[in-house]
Amino acid sequence: MRYMTSEEIREAFLRFFEKKGHKILPSASLIPDDPQLLFTVAGMVPFKPIFWGKVEPVYTRIATCQKCLRTVDIENVGKTPRHHTFFEMLGNFSFGDYFKEEAIEWAWEFLTQVLGVPEEKLWVSVYEEDEEAFRIWNEKIGLPEKKILRLGKEDNFWGPAGPTGPCGPDTEIFYDTGYSKGCPEGEECTPANSEGRFVEIWNLVFTEYYQDEEGKLHPLPRKNIDTGAGLERFCAMMQGVYSNFDTDLFQPIIKAIEELTGVSYKTDEEKDISIRVIADHIRAITFLISEGVFPSNEGRGYVLRRIIRRAMRHGILLGMNEPFLYKVVDAVVEKMGKVYPEIVRGKDMVKEVLSSEENRFLKTLEQGMRIFDELVEKKGKIDSQDAFRLYDTYGLPLELTLEIAKEKGVEIDVKDFDRYMKEQQRKSREAMGKVEFAKRYEYLESLPEGFKTEFTGYERLEDEAETVLIAKENRPLEEAKEKDTVEVVFSRTPFYAEKGGQVSDVGTVEWESGEGRVEYVFEALEGVIVHRIRVLKGILRRGQKVFLKVDRKRRKDTMRNHTATHLLHAALRKVLGEHVRQAGSLVAPERLRFDFTHYRALSAEEIKKVEDMVNEWIMQAIPVEVRYTSYEEAIRSGVIALFTEKYGDVVRVVEVPGVSKELCGGTHVKNTGQIGLFKIVSEESVSSGVRRVEAVTGFYTLELIRRYEDVMTRLKELLGAGENEIINRVESLREKVRELERRLSQGRVSEERISEKKLNDGTKLFYGVFEGVESKHLGGIADNVLNREKSGVVVLFSRFEDKVSLVVKVSNDLIEKYDASSIARNIAKELGGSGGGRKNFAQAGGRHPERLDEVLNRLEEFLG
Repeated sequence: MRYMTSEEIREAFLRFFEKKGHKILPSASLIPDDPQLLFTVAGMVPFKPIFWGKVEPVYTRIATCQKCLRTVDIENVGKTPRHHTFFEMLGNFSFGDYFKEEAIEWAWEFLTQVLGVPEEKLWVSVYEEDEEAFRIWNEKIGLPEKKILRLGKEDNFWGPAGPTGPCGPDTEIFYDTGYSKGCPEGEECTPANSEGRFVEIWNLVFTEYYQDEEGKLHPLPRKNIDTGAGLERFCAMMQGVYSNFDTDLFQPIIKAIEELTGVSYKTDEEKDISIRVIADHIRAITFLISEGVFPSNEGRGYVLRRIIRRAMRHGILLGMNEPFLYKVVDAVVEKMGKVYPEIVRGKDMVKEVLSSEENRFLKTLEQGMRIFDELVEKKGKIDSQDAFRLYDTYGLPLELTLEIAKEKGVEIDVKDFDRYMKEQQRKSREAMGKVEFAKRYEYLESLPEGFKTEFTGYERLEDEAETVLIAKENRPLEEAKEKDTVEVVFSRTPFYAEKGGQVSDVGTVEWESGEGRVEYVFEALEGVIVHRIRVLKGILRRGQKVFLKVDRKRRKDTMRNHTATHLLHAALRKVLGEHVRQAGSLVAPERLRFDFTHYRALSAEEIKKVEDMVNEWIMQAIPVEVRYTSYEEAIRSGVIALFTEKYGDVVRVVEVPGVSKELCGGTHVKNTGQIGLFKIVSEESVSSGVRRVEAVTGFYTLELIRRYEDVMTRLKELLGAGENEIINRVESLREKVRELERRLSQGRVSEERISEKKLNDGTKLFYGVFEGVESKHLGGIADNVLNREKSGVVVLFSRFEDKVSLVVKVSNDLIEKYDASSIARNIAKELGGSGGGRKNFAQAGGRHPERLDEVLNRLEEFLG
C-alpha cells in the first residue's frame, strides 16, 4: 500500500462514489435538526427523515464526509488508539436504489483497487441469518469462508434506534494490523477471538425491515443502504501506523502541544495520554465553537464545557497552569481549514471564547480546592460522593483529587466513584441517543398515492379548491358537522403552512350553505398541507368545492416581519461578524424574534448600528427578488443556507440585492419599503452563546411609539416637569430616597445598644447584636463607632431567622495587632459559615444563629 494523506483519502472516497452515480454533498452541521439528538453522531443523521420515510429523497445515491461528535465514551479518549470525540465519517447511501450486492462490491473495489489494501489483510463479519450477504462475499467477491464471520444480532444488526422503526442486518469489514497481542495460543487470530489486532474500518448497514411495537420485523417497501467508514481509521491503515494519533490528522496538533507544554510525546505513557486527550478535544472544541456552540451549564454548551475542562485538566497534569488551549486552535485550522472553511472564518472567535472559558475554569478550580479543604475540615476525609462532586461540579479531576489527598495526608475512599460516573454516563447516553419517531398521521394513508397539495399562496390570498380528505382524532371522515374541529386536506391552497419560523396563515373557508374558520395550517408530510378547521355553519363533505380566503392583514404583517428578519440577519453579520448564524426564529404578524449565535450581549451602540442599517435598507425600497435554481448554483452565488434546513434539487432563493441572499420558502414583501419602520424591542440571552433579538415593523412600530408617548405623558404629569427636565427630576428623587434610607438605617441602629469592653492590652472592643440589619448597614455602624472612638475593634452581628451575618472593623492603628479577616473567619467557623476580607475590614456569615450567645461569651478568644 502506498502512503496516502488524509486529504487524498477523503478526496479518493468521494470521487470514487461520484463515478458510481452518487451525489456528493457537503458535511452537514454538527448541530442536527433533531430535538432528540444533541449532536450529529453518525453520517446517516442528516438523512434520518428519508430513512424514516418522512420525506422523499431528491437524490437516490449520496456520498459524504460527515463531521461527527460523540461523547458517550469520552473517558476512553486518550487511553486507546481509536476513541475520539470529534471524527469524520465517510459514507455512501442508497435510498431505494442499489442494495447489498453493489454496496459490498463497491466497498471491496474501493479498498483493494483504489486504496490498494492487500486482500489477505481484510476480514468481514455478517449477521448470522443473512445468507444473501454471506453468498455475495463468498461467491461474488471470492472471500474464503473462514474469513467471513457469522455473528449475532448484538454485533451485526443495526437498529431500530428506538422501540420501533427502520432496522436491518449489517456487514463489517476489518483490517488486520498484524498486532499479535491477545490472540489465543495455538489458534489463528480472527476478529472474533483477538483484541486490538483487527480494526473495524467500514460498516455497511442494509436497512430492509421495520420493527413494530411487538418487535416483529416487516419488509420495507424501499430498502436503503447506509455505510460508515471512519476517516481516522482509514488514515492509520494507509499510513502504516497502529494508532490514529500517529496519523497526519493529529501529528501537527500534537507537535503544537509539545511546543507549548515543553513535554515530548512518547517519552512517558501518562503524559502521552494527556497529550492525546488534548489533541482530540481541541478538534471538537474548535468545530463546536465555530458552529455557534458556546460553553454553558446545559445542553450542547454543557458538553462543550466538559470537553474544555477535561482538556485543561490534562494540561495541568502537563504543568500548564495558565490558559493555553486557545493557542492550539491555529494548528487545527491549519490542518483542516481547507476542507472546512467555517473554522477559518470562526478562528478568532473560537480563540476568544476558549481563552475566556479557560480563565473561568482556573477560577473554578481554585473554588474546587477550597471545597476540598472545607470537606476535609468537616469530615476529616474525602469519600466517593465528595470526589464525584468535586469532579462534576467544580471540575476537579479524580487524579488531581487523589494527588492532593496524598500530598496533604488525607484519607480518601473512592471505591464508589465509578458508580457515580457510570450513572452520569447513562444519563448522557440517554440525552445523546434517544430518537423520537416522526408523528404519524395515519389518516393520510387514505390519500391517493403521490398526492401533493398545490400551494398558490405566493401569488394569491384567495383560491378555489376541492376537499380531498377530512379527519378527526386521526380517523378519516366523510363529513364534518357544525361545531366540529377537523383536519382537512384540499387539492390546492393559498394558506401558508407553519414552517421555517413563519407562523401559519389563518382565515376562512366557504362552501355552498356552509363556512368554517381556518385556525392553523401545517405540513404533515412533505408537500401535504393540512388545515385545522372549525366548522361554523353547515356540513363540510369530502369532494366538496370550497373557497379559501387568507386573513389579508395578518399575512401582510407577517410578510413585513419575514423580510425584516432577512435584513436583520444581514445587519447582525455586518456589525458583529460572520460567525453570526441563525439559531431559530419566529415570524408572526405582530413581531419578529431572531435567535443567533454570539458570545456576548450587544452594546447599545451595536443595537443602534443594526437598527440604522436595517432602516436604511428599508428607506431605499429595494425590490425583493425570488427565483428558483439548483442548490449548487445557489451556494456558488453566495446564498446563505442553514445547515439545519433540508433542501431539494431545486431551491427557492429570496434576495434583497446588495443586502441579503437566502434560501427560504416563506412569504415576503415586494420591496423593502413596504416594511415601514423597524425597531428593536429587546436583546437578551437565550442560553450561553445564543442571543435573541425581538423587533417590530410597520403599524406595530407606530403602536410602540404611542405607548412610549403615553408613558412620557404620564411621567410629566406625575413629576410636574417638562420633557427635558424628567431625567434631572428622577435623579433628584433618587438621591432623596438614598438619603432617607441612610437616615432610616441610622435611626433604627440608634435604638440598639452597642457594648464596650477593654481588653488586657488596653484595646477597646465594641460589639453588639442586631435583628434583621443588612451587612452593608452593619459596616456603616462600625464606621460610625470608629469615627467617634478613633481606635478599637468593632464586631457586630445581625440575626435573621435561620442565619447570621457579621462584620469586623479594626482601626488603622491596630492592624499590626489584629487582623479583621482572620477574626471574621474564626467566628464564622463557629457559626457554621465562612468569610474574609482585608486586615482592617471583613465580613462573614453563618447558618447557626443559635450559637451566637456562646460566641459572645468567648469573643476575646477569636481575636487572637
